[in-house]
Amino acid sequence: MKGLILSGGAGTRLRPITHTSAKQLVPVANKPILFYGLEDMVEAGITEIGIITGETGPEVIEAVGDGARFGAKITYIPQAEPLGLAHCVLIARDFLGDDDFVMYLGDNMLQQGLSEFVGRFEAERERADALTLDGAHRAPAAQILLCPVPDPHRFGVAEVDEHGHVVRLVEKPEDPPSDLALVGVYLFTPAIHEAVASIEPSERGELEITDAIQWLISHDYLVRHDLLSGWWLDTGKKDPLLESNRRVLEVLEPRVEGDLDDRSQVDGRVVIEAGAVLINSHVRGPAIVGSGTRLENTYVGPFTAIAEGCDLFDCEVEHSVILERTSISGVPRLTDSLIGRDTQVRRTGQRPRATRLMIGDHCSIDIE
Repeated sequence: MKGLILSGGAGTRLRPITHTSAKQLVPVANKPILFYGLEDMVEAGITEIGIITGETGPEVIEAVGDGARFGAKITYIPQAEPLGLAHCVLIARDFLGDDDFVMYLGDNMLQQGLSEFVGRFEAERERADALTLDGAHRAPAAQILLCPVPDPHRFGVAEVDEHGHVVRLVEKPEDPPSDLALVGVYLFTPAIHEAVASIEPSERGELEITDAIQWLISHDYLVRHDLLSGWWLDTGKKDPLLESNRRVLEVLEPRVEGDLDDRSQVDGRVVIEAGAVLINSHVRGPAIVGSGTRLENTYVGPFTAIAEGCDLFDCEVEHSVILERTSISGVPRLTDSLIGRDTQVRRTGQRPRATRLMIGDHCSIDIE
């Protein structure tokens, strides 16, 4: 079985961070989102992985490399334009060959991983291959992952019969047939290639994977589903990204390898990476502080991830993600924030007192 990770989106909902960085490389608990999907695939036994790249392809290639450090072999597949998820399958045809494969959206975060999802599919295939008197068990051509949601009209929605077979897919329906939304993980046999070659672009000009799966259903292929265990988040916006950060930090294994003076302290589930320095500072977990970061006269509260090479002086930070080489000084309370790389946030004390900003396009700033 092979893997296909989609990492070509522009990440417009995370601008301005994604003006200079691929959205799949924005860190959660100081690790790029894309790496979680790669690790999940390897853990499930999938080591031959294709990554669909877009305009941020060089950055993704530099970050992931040949995949050896993940225990995988990576093939990069460029997508000139974002023409839909089914288009990604179409352009990956040579890489995928006649193998089954898992397709994974590179900006998704799943608590459960992929091992159980893949294992149940393989068990169904083996069950179908076993000899039976009536030949009742058909092998599935695809398996999708579903999650009950309170607002199904915002998602692709599946209608499932009493046998657990998917009978219909509807994209963002006004009157949803169920509350089961499609999570961004799919498992396909080679049958999907005929489907993606047979469908037409949608009204938005894209080849939709929901249309391809519906084509399978309409042509009497068996599509089964698996229900999500645990949480699932699409990190394409700030708040879900912060929520993903919180969820991952909650299960972090604490370790303190940096340097703390005798006036500093850490409480709870905290990681202080080697090379970090704390001077008269307090970190209350769950939280992580990256290598080379310096905290002085600073409080870091729960659900905060501070990346490498940052400098925080005389400030308080909580429930935030702070990217590399950021400097924050004299800010009495910073919360619910996503701060980009090489950024400076400071209180100057300049008179008259005022808020002075120099910001780029597509920013969001809350002031109280």
